[in-house]
Amino acid sequence: MISKQAMSSNEQERLLCYNGEVLVFQLCKRKFADTGAAKTPILHVRRMVFDKGTRVFAQKSTGFFCMEEENSHFKIICCSCVSDLRTGLSLPHVMIQSEKDNVFNYFLLLLHSTNKFEKRLSFKLGYELKDSLRVLNGPLILWRHVKAVFCISSKTGTVVSVPVNFSSVVWAGEIGNLGIVLLGCTQRPSKSDCAIWNTKFCVYSLDHQEILPDTYVIPHAYSSVVTCVHVCATELVNNQLRMSLIALTQKNQLISFHNGTPESVCQLPFGDPCTVQLMDSSGEDSLFIVSFRSSDACAVWKKNFQIATKWEKIFSVLIDDFIGAGTEQVLLLWKSFLDSDCLTSFKITDLVSINYSSDALDCSEDILIEDIEKNSPHSLVIPALERRLKIGLASVQDLQQHLLLKEKVISKSCKALINLVQGKTDITSSTEEEYLVPLCGEKENPVHTFDEKISDDLKDSEHLIEKMWYRVMDDSLVVGVKTTSSLQLSLNDVTLSLLLDQACDSSFLLKCQNRVIKLSTGSLPASPSMPYEVGSEAKRIKLTLHSKEEKSFVCQQPSKKDCVQIITAVTSLPPLLALNNFCCIVLLQIRERKNGNHSENRSVPCGRLFLSLEDISRGKYLVTFPKNESVENMEDFFVLLAALHKFCFQITSSGHTLTSMRTWLLEYMQCEVIKEFPEMWFCKRPGSFYGTLFNWKQRTLCEGILIVYCRNQTVLFQCLHYLIRVLPVNCFFKKLKLGSEDFLIDHLALTLEKELVTLTSSLFSALAEVESNFVQQYEASKNKSSVIVASLSDREEKIHPYRKELQREKQQITLGMNLKKETIQERKILFTLTKKDS
Repeated sequence: MISKQAMSSNEQERLLCYNGEVLVFQLCKRKFADTGAAKTPILHVRRMVFDKGTRVFAQKSTGFFCMEEENSHFKIICCSCVSDLRTGLSLPHVMIQSEKDNVFNYFLLLLHSTNKFEKRLSFKLGYELKDSLRVLNGPLILWRHVKAVFCISSKTGTVVSVPVNFSSVVWAGEIGNLGIVLLGCTQRPSKSDCAIWNTKFCVYSLDHQEILPDTYVIPHAYSSVVTCVHVCATELVNNQLRMSLIALTQKNQLISFHNGTPESVCQLPFGDPCTVQLMDSSGEDSLFIVSFRSSDACAVWKKNFQIATKWEKIFSVLIDDFIGAGTEQVLLLWKSFLDSDCLTSFKITDLVSINYSSDALDCSEDILIEDIEKNSPHSLVIPALERRLKIGLASVQDLQQHLLLKEKVISKSCKALINLVQGKTDITSSTEEEYLVPLCGEKENPVHTFDEKISDDLKDSEHLIEKMWYRVMDDSLVVGVKTTSSLQLSLNDVTLSLLLDQACDSSFLLKCQNRVIKLSTGSLPASPSMPYEVGSEAKRIKLTLHSKEEKSFVCQQPSKKDCVQIITAVTSLPPLLALNNFCCIVLLQIRERKNGNHSENRSVPCGRLFLSLEDISRGKYLVTFPKNESVENMEDFFVLLAALHKFCFQITSSGHTLTSMRTWLLEYMQCEVIKEFPEMWFCKRPGSFYGTLFNWKQRTLCEGILIVYCRNQTVLFQCLHYLIRVLPVNCFFKKLKLGSEDFLIDHLALTLEKELVTLTSSLFSALAEVESNFVQQYEASKNKSSVIVASLSDREEKIHPYRKELQREKQQITLGMNLKKETIQERKILFTLTKKDS
């Protein structure tokens, strides 16, 4: 924290606070040991730190700087903390003046953390600088002399004049992109006696060398009375500079201006104010500390602009965090005539809860005596604190009422949602309707609890739900429900919901990600690398007259496997662990389609889950990876399928078979087949691969579907990197969308449809050839006997119904009829036609 220099009447001693320390600068002259004539001026610095245990300032370290000149009169002009453009750090700077033969030499010293001084700037003037001297960031030295403003910076090292005639500079500082900005008054020549109209404020950017509009700074009517300004906030809107500032006036007033408009005013208790500083106290309100040239000071509340307290005969006033509380305090120093050390009589306070004082000055007794006195400044502190306390209590009460109302609205809305899902119709009183939001469109009955409402569906739960379990994986809570094989579901028809049940009157629906997992438990084919080729036998049916090949490719498929169906819900666990322990109601919502497009919703309760932070700490419900070939815990395996990221790829090789997939799974990825689910491969390769799941389904010798379950995309890219090494060069990858859990069935149906179209086109070609033969035979034998003509006519009439039937079947194929039924019927028709022709 940085503060301005201390207010001191001694030119050979100045105080400055920096990062909670008090820096004491002293300038003295010391004689050499061998000769008593020569004198060397030395600048000493002491770093003082307040000790809360002993309640005194202890010396931390010291440093000194020897002046080069001799037999000159030295004095400290000012000291402040400004930033150094080389490092951007804010460091203490001390301005020294030496005078010899009416020539004034000035140099600026920078104090490093090692107590070493560095000379940053030096220049000579033919006149002495007064109180208008300022040291700004850079460092840059600014002063005013004979209605002109001069400056010198560390960049140029030369003295330049500002091309604006300032009669006074009330503030100088750095503002965003504008750089160093000067705020002062300029006086226009006028013969009028009213000097107030001849003076106006001027805002000048030193870096851009231009005058800025001062519309939103201070009204011109205050230009002749404002003596000092403290800028609180600045903003540049449409090239217009807007300021929020505090100003001291010659009328002994403290005025607050916001964008050029006066807002608050406070009459100060003393005359001739010179500086104002802001102190961020530990309470909700901050304080303005005003110093006067009469060695007095006072504090003003920022919120209501009322006098908080006042101090008299002060040696210096410093603002910083002296006790390490994280907020600022004000340090008041009194100097005794008997003691040369100014840090022996002090007081540290924030006017709220912090109050330290030295033994030499019992400030607490003085405050008690002054509070008893009528119209004392300290009597104003108590009413202000009481008002702040009442306002704070009122705000807390309003917040509590708002939270209660919000909780009641959420509770009522959640109950209405549960009733809507279960298809229940409830009645709500008119008083309770005011707290409901129009979310569900149904009224609720607040008398029944959740367990009572779902009691009607307990019988359905016994027939549809086999088991309910839950596990914890990383930051996710995974809940799984195993359903019976008679319940055929898809992700669009089922939802597994979690209701957070903290009390009887509050249930909250948690945001979950659902997934329907269907796995086959049958055995693998004899050769996993050459699976049965579905539909290949159908392509080899020959359109021959005496063919006896009636092989059914349906019966040659592997036997039907038992299917395990799991419905999972994944939700974020950390927000729930904030409750320490919680209970959730697991509810399975099913949408059944009846009577065409009409659907009916029903809700099946699955049970409750109880989980606490203590259970997680003991390792309970945590996922354990399988160590052997068989899965040690099937629930952990389903957790991986639900929580891991799922990616699906179609792999096609035009010129080579995909026999290397088994090599990749076994050797590169070190996978093992899960015996309970032979279609799943578990990766046991050490590192980030461990726990990755694979599902490889080879549809043909040159095409297959690969599903990868992994923790993140980095693991996925690593797996694909190893896969590319073993696959043929001309392999083609295609990422499939996971919009539906049945995408493999859809893909297989699309392939069968393409095969059927090919078969149908061949069938129609053969039919056209048979019809052409009939026409040729009819033309050749049209001159034969009427018996033969009648026979041919009879045969044509017999063929005509079959042709119409075939045409009708062709239209049904175009409209998307059942593929399997179409193939069998078309084969029968073709066989009948060829038999009649013979």
